[in-house]
Amino acid sequence: MSKLNGKVAIVTGASRGIGQAIAELFAEEGAKVICSARTLAEGDHQLEGSINRTVSLIKELGGEAHPVAADVSNPDDCIRLIDETREVYGPVNILINNAALNYYIPIQDYPLNRWLRAFSVNVHAPFMLSQAVLPDMVENQSGSIVNISSGAAIGPGRGPYPNSTVRGGVMYGASKAALERFTQGLAEEVFSNGISVTALSPSQVVPTPGTIYHKLVEGLDDPRGESPMLMAKATLLLASEAPEIISGRVTYSQEILKEFGWITDGQGRGIDTSGSGYSQI
Repeated sequence: MSKLNGKVAIVTGASRGIGQAIAELFAEEGAKVICSARTLAEGDHQLEGSINRTVSLIKELGGEAHPVAADVSNPDDCIRLIDETREVYGPVNILINNAALNYYIPIQDYPLNRWLRAFSVNVHAPFMLSQAVLPDMVENQSGSIVNISSGAAIGPGRGPYPNSTVRGGVMYGASKAALERFTQGLAEEVFSNGISVTALSPSQVVPTPGTIYHKLVEGLDDPRGESPMLMAKATLLLASEAPEIISGRVTYSQEILKEFGWITDGQGRGIDTSGSGYSQI
């Protein structure tokens, strides 16, 4: 039996990369998937990928999916996304907060409007969307929220700093650290309602159109990276296990997959190196 048979799932940032892989796997596992992102059609964004394409790929394989274009930095769009999901498929069972925004700019030069917009996508949107779906989950006394974090949440630690190269990643790391704290706080609040809330990061960098654009990897076949499917499978695990087992977990793709026996070997964060402070709690 499929793990998500009949469940209604929302995946933000589903136009490409990790979000696309999650949406496709969830549909394969029987979920009715709302694929959301700003990019509705090919050509609307400089990078390849769109929610129309993701939905088409799902339907070609016999899955159920529906596109909803939304800018999750906009509160009205967040509410519209949830309202449209209910109109199309009914109450929400699963929310995957995957959409993210990053600019690699040193703090000294960071434009305020970009800082605020990035935090709106990376932190405020998961709050707004979670708040909007909680009535459905509380009524059903079940549900799952998975927040996609990043190894960037792991800080550099205390000085001195022999390598003083400025990489411009402070904003992204700070927003993902905030997301991990939000995850555990919300998990505590809704645990008695049968709802799980978790956070997941890749154990290794995932080659996607976005990470290639930011030059974090050299291409989709970069041997230093991990497949988007590992993140998709780890997200499926967190979305389908009982709250008593996983709620409040801040973890890493290969770490959690190995722990539950979904893979036999793993490497990277959570296995070879420790994760963020929240992953240790």
